[in-house]
Amino acid sequence: MMSLVVHLKTVAHLRGKGDRIAKVTFRGLPLCSRVAENCEEVAHFNETFRWPIASRLDENEMLEIQVYNYSKVFSNRLVGTFCMVLQKVAEEGHLELTDTLIDDNNTSIKTSVTIDIKYQQMDGTMGMWSDGEFLDVPDDRDGMFSFETDSLLSGQSHGSRTSPGRSLQGSIPTFRKAGRGVFSAMKLGKTKSSKDDHKRGDEPAVLVMEDLDKKAMRLAGMLEPDTISMASVTAVTTNVSNKRSKPDIKMEPSSGRPVDYQISITVIEARQLIGLNMDPVVCVEVGDDKKYTSMKESTNCPYYNEYFVFDFHVPPDVMFDKVIKLSVIHSKNLLRSGTLVGTFKMDVGTVYSQPEHQFYHKWAILSDPDDITAGCKGYVKCDIAVVGKGDNIKTPHKANETDEDDIEGNLLLPEGIPAERQWARFYIKIHRAEGLPKMNTSIMANVKKAFIGENRDLVDPYVQVQFSGQKGKTSVQKSSYEPIWNEQVIFTEQFPPLCKRIKVQIRDSDKVNDVAIGTHFIDLRKISNDGDKGFLPTLGPAWVNMYGSTRQYTLMDEHQDLNDGLGEGVSFRARLLISVAVEILDTTSPEIICSTEVQVEPVSNISESATGKMEEFFLFGSFLEATMIDRKIGDKPINFEITIGNYGNQIDGVSKSSSVKKKKKEGENEEEENELIQNSSEDEDEEDGDLTSVSSTPPMKPFTTDRNYFHLPYFEKKPCVYIKSWWQDQRRRLYNSNMMDKIADKLEEGLNDVQEIIKTEKAFPERRLRGVLEELSVGCSRYVTLANKDVNLAGRTKLDRERVKSSMREMDSMGQQAKQIRTQVKKNTVKDKLRLVQNFLQRLRFLADEPQHCIPDVFIWMMSNNKRIAYARIPSKDILYSMVDEETGKDCGKVKAVFLKLPGKKGFGPNGWTVQVKLELYLWLGLNKNRKDFLNGLPNGFEEIKAPKTGPGLQSVPPVTLIYNMKQVFQLRAHMYQARSLFAADSSGLSDPFARVFFSAQSQVTEVLNETLCPTWDQLLVFDDVELFGEASELRDDPPIIVVEFYDQDTVGKAEFIGRTFAKPTIKMCDEPYGPPRFPPQLEYYQIYRGNSTAGELLAAFELLQIGQGGRADLPPLEGPTESERGPILPVPLGIRPVLSRYRIEVLFWGLRDLKRINLAQVDRPRVDIECAGRGVQSALIQNYKKNPNFSTLVKWFEVDLPENELLHPPLNIRVVDCRAFGRYILVGSHAVSTLRRFIYSPPDKSCNNWASAAKLMNGYMVLTNGCSHARSSPSYSSRTFSRPAGDIAVNLEAESPIRKMDTVVKLDAMSDAVVKVDMSEEESDKEKKKKKKKKKGGVEEEEETDERVLDWWSKYFASIETLKENLRAQEAAQAEAEEREDLEMVAEATDIRPEDLHLKGSKMKERFKEKKSFKDKKKSHAADGLEKRPLKARVDELMVYNKELEYEYGNFEDWLHTFNLYRGKAGDDDEHALDDDRIVGRFKGSLCMYKVPLSQEITREAGYDPNMGMFQSIPHNDPIRVLVRVFVVRATDLHPADINGKADPYVVIKLGKSEIKDKENYISKQLNPVFGKSFDIEATFPMESMLTVSVYDWDLVGTDDLIGETKIDLENRFYSKYRATCGIASNYSLHGYNIWRDPMKPSQILAKFCKEGKIDGPHYGPGGKVKVANRIFTGPTEIEDENGLKKQTEEHLALIVLNHWEEIPRVGCKLVPEHVETRPLLNLDKPGIEQGRIEMWVDMFPMDMPAPGPAIDISPRKPKRYELRVIIWNTDEVILEDDDYFTGEKSSDIFVRGWLKGQQEDKQDTDVHYHSLTGEGNFNWRFVFPFDYLMAEEKIVISKKESMFSWDETEYKIPPRLTLQVWDADHFSADDFLGAIELDLNRFPRGAKTAKQCTLDMIRNEQELPTISIFKQKRVKGWWPFVARDENDEMELTGKVEAELHLVTAEEAEKCPVGLGRNEPDPLEKPNRPDTTFLWFLSPLKAIRYLVCNRYKWLIIKIVLALLLLIMIGLFLYSMPGYLVKKMLGA
Repeated sequence: MMSLVVHLKTVAHLRGKGDRIAKVTFRGLPLCSRVAENCEEVAHFNETFRWPIASRLDENEMLEIQVYNYSKVFSNRLVGTFCMVLQKVAEEGHLELTDTLIDDNNTSIKTSVTIDIKYQQMDGTMGMWSDGEFLDVPDDRDGMFSFETDSLLSGQSHGSRTSPGRSLQGSIPTFRKAGRGVFSAMKLGKTKSSKDDHKRGDEPAVLVMEDLDKKAMRLAGMLEPDTISMASVTAVTTNVSNKRSKPDIKMEPSSGRPVDYQISITVIEARQLIGLNMDPVVCVEVGDDKKYTSMKESTNCPYYNEYFVFDFHVPPDVMFDKVIKLSVIHSKNLLRSGTLVGTFKMDVGTVYSQPEHQFYHKWAILSDPDDITAGCKGYVKCDIAVVGKGDNIKTPHKANETDEDDIEGNLLLPEGIPAERQWARFYIKIHRAEGLPKMNTSIMANVKKAFIGENRDLVDPYVQVQFSGQKGKTSVQKSSYEPIWNEQVIFTEQFPPLCKRIKVQIRDSDKVNDVAIGTHFIDLRKISNDGDKGFLPTLGPAWVNMYGSTRQYTLMDEHQDLNDGLGEGVSFRARLLISVAVEILDTTSPEIICSTEVQVEPVSNISESATGKMEEFFLFGSFLEATMIDRKIGDKPINFEITIGNYGNQIDGVSKSSSVKKKKKEGENEEEENELIQNSSEDEDEEDGDLTSVSSTPPMKPFTTDRNYFHLPYFEKKPCVYIKSWWQDQRRRLYNSNMMDKIADKLEEGLNDVQEIIKTEKAFPERRLRGVLEELSVGCSRYVTLANKDVNLAGRTKLDRERVKSSMREMDSMGQQAKQIRTQVKKNTVKDKLRLVQNFLQRLRFLADEPQHCIPDVFIWMMSNNKRIAYARIPSKDILYSMVDEETGKDCGKVKAVFLKLPGKKGFGPNGWTVQVKLELYLWLGLNKNRKDFLNGLPNGFEEIKAPKTGPGLQSVPPVTLIYNMKQVFQLRAHMYQARSLFAADSSGLSDPFARVFFSAQSQVTEVLNETLCPTWDQLLVFDDVELFGEASELRDDPPIIVVEFYDQDTVGKAEFIGRTFAKPTIKMCDEPYGPPRFPPQLEYYQIYRGNSTAGELLAAFELLQIGQGGRADLPPLEGPTESERGPILPVPLGIRPVLSRYRIEVLFWGLRDLKRINLAQVDRPRVDIECAGRGVQSALIQNYKKNPNFSTLVKWFEVDLPENELLHPPLNIRVVDCRAFGRYILVGSHAVSTLRRFIYSPPDKSCNNWASAAKLMNGYMVLTNGCSHARSSPSYSSRTFSRPAGDIAVNLEAESPIRKMDTVVKLDAMSDAVVKVDMSEEESDKEKKKKKKKKKGGVEEEEETDERVLDWWSKYFASIETLKENLRAQEAAQAEAEEREDLEMVAEATDIRPEDLHLKGSKMKERFKEKKSFKDKKKSHAADGLEKRPLKARVDELMVYNKELEYEYGNFEDWLHTFNLYRGKAGDDDEHALDDDRIVGRFKGSLCMYKVPLSQEITREAGYDPNMGMFQSIPHNDPIRVLVRVFVVRATDLHPADINGKADPYVVIKLGKSEIKDKENYISKQLNPVFGKSFDIEATFPMESMLTVSVYDWDLVGTDDLIGETKIDLENRFYSKYRATCGIASNYSLHGYNIWRDPMKPSQILAKFCKEGKIDGPHYGPGGKVKVANRIFTGPTEIEDENGLKKQTEEHLALIVLNHWEEIPRVGCKLVPEHVETRPLLNLDKPGIEQGRIEMWVDMFPMDMPAPGPAIDISPRKPKRYELRVIIWNTDEVILEDDDYFTGEKSSDIFVRGWLKGQQEDKQDTDVHYHSLTGEGNFNWRFVFPFDYLMAEEKIVISKKESMFSWDETEYKIPPRLTLQVWDADHFSADDFLGAIELDLNRFPRGAKTAKQCTLDMIRNEQELPTISIFKQKRVKGWWPFVARDENDEMELTGKVEAELHLVTAEEAEKCPVGLGRNEPDPLEKPNRPDTTFLWFLSPLKAIRYLVCNRYKWLIIKIVLALLLLIMIGLFLYSMPGYLVKKMLGA
């Protein structure tokens, strides 16, 4: 270990006489000296400080020494500071000097300091080679520097020469000189402004002490940083010495345990599907579950909007490997499966790693798995979300979504993955395996052997590879323990793949079922790098080790899951030689195989040496202690076995291979251990002779001291084991990981420190963070230097080389960034920077994980009776030795506390928490030839006992036992003060806890305290005569750890385990004084763990005091038991227990709510007991809980002594008991307030002129501000605080107003007089204009304006949602911009250029940002688009839409009334107490206030101070009050489907007290996003009925209705809150219309009431629209218009403006709840923690003693408006010609046009057919009429139809209005041919072209750029539109043009002037003038002949006739010729 040692000798020339103390700081870590008492001129410190450092000393680092005058009472005074730069030390390793100090003003003073600094290298050398390479090294020494990986000296062992480090020490002078000398650097150090140095002067010494010695006891980084929630995170961690390593705190393996997951997928629509006229269905597949959408007919862009939910209960690993597959199938029905169009695959893990665990509204690209050359097959738009338990998903607001989607910009791909993914082949080569276990019983084998006489291996292995949902298998190698396959499995998948892991599994082929032998996962992210210098996935050839269940074969293996890769394997199973390669395919090449089927091919064998040279490794272990052995196994002898691979495994390791290869060189045949061992001597030095491995300790019977845990008597005799094994030498990989791990550990520890400092509010967290960053950057540069040495070593795989390169790049950049962040760390940025640095930590951990294994992990098994009982698994890299310190494993040659656990599932739950055995274990693993140092790390003072062997020269045999002859005797004092927030182990919801402390082999218990979760034991446990073996000095640095376990005492049965924690004691050797800074030790908090979850914390201190020659008399005295009644129990002594002072705690008792039955009896007369630190107070008894659950006496108080330090305050316990008859009390439930900080009252600070931080009397209730409403006291908009000037303030509201300028929200303009005026005149004039306009223009104009009469509540709602979305977009854009700026700054700083010069810099940097930027630009442009696109809307008043619960925004409305849940019953052991809700038995409402006594008189003197109410002044009375509750339910979204068809029929149920309203008859059929739009009135009496439950049930025809989910609202807290949540305050006041004022109190009355209650001056209304409140002036309009349009004067607008800005009123101001809609998650008990949907709603409450409110505002859903769309098809042109003529072969088409509105395919309409068009022209004059219902606001058509013949009722669908027109070719005997189509979105479609010529494809292609029109605005449109279809190459082609006219009329207009369909009456169209050729040939054959024959073929026919005549004549001639001839001849 490297370290810096500073020996502080003396400080001289001091002035005066007094106590002095020095503080030495290096790398942000201060160490303090002891106090030098009563020294005059010279202070002799003579102390040594040691900093272990993980990274090389940098020559620019500083050492700082500060000398103080020490004072016990006041803070220490700084005498002076000495700073020096350690350059000289870094170079020479040693420096002695005397120098003067400097004071605050940087002037030198007389006082001087003498120090001696040593910089200790590894291997003890001082001074060390630097970055420079080795310059003039003599040749023969080269081997020394090969970093002993492939030692060139392999001929001789290293032991034969001097240690390499030392021998070279003087000979290599290769230091780079820094530019400055030491002295100039020192001057630089001094001129550092010492502003922050002298601040340190005034903190008390003790605080610094805490920093120091306790640094040795800091919790290691076992937890993710955010799980640490401790006041102080101390526990065991790094220590100064290097003989011990840290134990792991968490016992239970977290993976492998099933968890609930819900995957919700919404398929919205598909676009651009390839194929003609298809009927698409989308199939959604997750793992093996499939679900289908409905089928949409004949469309290429179907709209589904269907929601699917998949529920899983599996371990996370299994979940994240499941593949989500979306496929589109064409024309699937019951009979046929349909044809696949395309698929998209992604694993669940990819979705889960997205922000918010979801993709929202993204387009998935479909590709065809059977044809990879084909390109994109279409897009599916979907939402995918994966919710684990406790994740909450923020769904963006589901309002009117517009359909104009930029597909390319919103692809369903994680950030950073290119849109065009290429196809690639993944080759997984499987070469061979070794060391397989037997998978069959030997009985059968013996039978076979007897019959056939052959001896066979009992396993038939094959390898199965799984990747992205596909599987491939190799062949089966029959009966072989060492199978050789040499095959490759090939997957074809797009690259980069969206599936992260390849699963490789060796399986045993069996006739019945195949079982897994072992599983290995290859994470593609670890074997590739996507940076610009990255590389494709590559791996190996390398061995991977597989772990799983134990190796002996049983028919039913209980740990079979482990072999499938779930959970941590407990034994080595086999190793497999594999390699992975990826090649990107060129899909254009002709010989490519198109299919993505998995292929398996043979590959050639690879050479033996490809995976590295075989080396002999040596593993040594020594058992120093075995304690805490579980009592179940305490009665049989026990031994321990250590195995590495199959070496050392005596029971079930060796599977002898039947085909033993007889070549026994190099020990290839690894399994045959014994033969290897005899054989190994050939290639070794003789002296190693017959070294047999000893892998297990001799069996021993355990002893016990207390019958609880047993221990083995390893006192002075420590058994040892050693194993020789042969592995390929790939240690470099592990060294690489170790270097990074060490940097990461150091970083993690530093970060925990910083968090600790922040949490405990100590000073200067930024200093520590700077130190941490300094360490990180030094560590990184050190890494780069070391890694540089092995960049080009031979025998490395490609992955090794690439990994080293990329790790070096990463580490280099990380070091740079760390340096630069270090300069930016300021006090106010600590937390942000801390988060940045935590990312470094994750990056480091990710880099350190090595994907290519080499040496298998080491297992330690506890055996009893030859059975394996418990195990521990230690990664081999952690104990691997290297000569270079940074490369050595963190536990190599160190003593480690190891806790053995039960294997597999046995280790889950309570069994897994009990320790099976705690070992103190020393391990060393390294090459056999480096064996000489293997004992160096052991505690000194032992002799080796060798195994009794004969034969000469066995000096180097490892020992079998170590005998310690040095032992030290100690006394341990455990000061157990208290514990808090313990786990509830009894059914009462409390525990009876006691603690058991274990140290070495002794244990002691505290007393049992009954019925508490926060026991204060205040007990000192003394362990006398603890014997520890080893040297005293080493023990001082490195004591063993103390284990503290907590139990719950049960009267019957054994005590139940609550939790466990570890601690390290502070040690005092006998020659050290007992005094500050280390003694007496301070109490600290230790986190208690139960399995993986936290179970409370312990406040305690531990000291270990050495007993010297004088015996115990020399120890500091123990005070005897002071209080006689506690008997012999010693209390914690005074110096250690905290300093107390007097506090008064006032309790406000308000009432109890929702108490459940206890033991089946109802609670009737409850009482609340409050207890804190042994004092307490009881509430008044509630006489009849049913009648009135509130308390009669509101405020009581008690006084108590509490620690000064707030962090040590004990918890306050609240208990509710029920007083039954005969004086019996029964505990109902309890609550522990673990931190009282938020209830501490601090009196107002007079000097403070900022009201925010003064004590506030909120709303007249004096409330402890310190945090009661801290959480979000200023909801949603930060309320600005004003400083207090004199006189009036004119409030200028311009900047603040969250109001968009377009809306009628009172327009606030800042006028010149800086007094806010709300200008109404403009609006008035607007209205006037409107009226004039209407008169002028009549009909047309009216539609443009939003008419007041048209507006309703929904207009307001939708406008508000738009605003919400815009705000979100704007935020995103702002965030993206900020990020970009930060990135640029970072790069700029890293390269030292100013941001403005950036564009001049080379393009490299630009490249770096391109990807990131494009993403951000996208976000920005989205936002900008959103803002530009929106036309200036008509002004609509808005309300506030919260996308959370309202109380979340307002700190649960706990501004003065807090709610405490009462718990009872055992706590559940589910992860992280998720089940605590089941334990809630009621709620206590009240509050607390604590303050130091006495309180200043100021408060009590105030007017109207009521002494009975104490701090809770003017709180409303808690008598019962009648309230009218009005619940408005707007709608629900994303409900969990409740029926088999994947839908639900929801309705609302509202419960309040005994009244319940079921809205069952108004259920909404088959809808997961129902719009309810209902209001319900309920009368209730607070406090009896104050919990409102709104549930959504699913209606069922048969059986009971199921609950989908419910939400609960506490109305009482809202009712009494100062935020006034009774009725939201609207943004505008009007007397009529949609925005009518709902509250019975007018704004002016509310304002007057507020002013009176808050004792504020006002409101004074002045002329000119001014109002003055307190000392603010607000201005606004003063007129209002009533229903009849008459204006009258009013003050309401003014009052409302004040209310809307109430947070700006001094002292009492707060943000009042605005008019709003809140979104509440629906939860269901059966699926705890997972949202079942959300409901949007709000609640108004009106007290019944006030005037009654008006009728409820109408929010019933808008009824869709009935429209009729009339489409006239006039003509078509240029339609492509499909048919060939029978006779003539001419091309023609029989054209007709078909049309329908989307969603109404069944109502499609066709024109008549224009037959035989030869030019593609068709004339129709045909009218289609489509009636439809339309929702203007949502731009959707509403269709109600039955889903199927069996449906009970109609279902309502909402779909976008799209008109589809298609052109077809009619065929009579075959199906009609589809020619082309166009789809027009009626809201935005391109204008038709004027003529057919101007009509082109561009109208569709460039839809985005062209201006669009809406039929709802235009009403009537005529023009030409193109028809398109896709050809084979998927290009769009023009297939025709249509001239059409669209006319939209409302239903009323349609009734007035009806029209006929087609060409029918009324209003018929004339018949088209078609050419004569258009008719049907078989209907009029003559006409056909006339046209077809006569016209065309006239001449041809004449020719044919003539020719025929000619032929006949010739024929006749020939026929009659012979006759005539004969006649002539004969009868001539």
